Amino acid sequence: MKCGRTIAMRKPIVFLLACLAPNVAQAAPSLSDIDFLIGHWTSGEGKVADTGGISKGSSTITFEAGGKALLRRDHTDLFDAKGAHTGGFDQVMIVYADGGAIHADYVDGEGHAIHYTSATVTPGKEVTFSSAPGAGPVFQLSYEMKTADTLAVTFGMTPPGQTAFRPIATGTLKKSAD
Repeated sequence: MKCGRTIAMRKPIVFLLACLAPNVAQAAPSLSDIDFLIGHWTSGEGKVADTGGISKGSSTITFEAGGKALLRRDHTDLFDAKGAHTGGFDQVMIVYADGGAIHADYVDGEGHAIHYTSATVTPGKEVTFSSAPGAGPVFQLSYEMKTADTLAVTFGMTPPGQTAFRPIATGTLKKSAD
């Protein structure tokens, strides 16, 4: 019976140690974790999967509201597979921290709006914004820092009822010397 009492005594000690152990959970991501996005960026030729065409544009990302938000302003021109200009549009996206997570809201000149409810962040290196699952597709927008002046960008979606991510547009942004 001595063995049984020893085990019984250890359980409360293990429980007590677990309760007293420091919290080792990672801190919530902050906007400073994605400040690598700040600057004026221009794109080469990005691929547009739906049309087989290309896109070209520019993006300016700045801190706003006393550093409590990032504002992305873009202009994108679209070209068909033969290189003919087919149009263009402007976009804005505001990125902010709320409730221990990073969120973003996107609107473009074609009437599209996406509410990104979460972001997966590798500080100083990568961020992937994701919309919430629901009746429609789940959208994802990823930025990955390749070099100090180069960002890889992927925008895509997972269609309703599916699990496979489908890229819609991919490209590279180069930081301007401004």
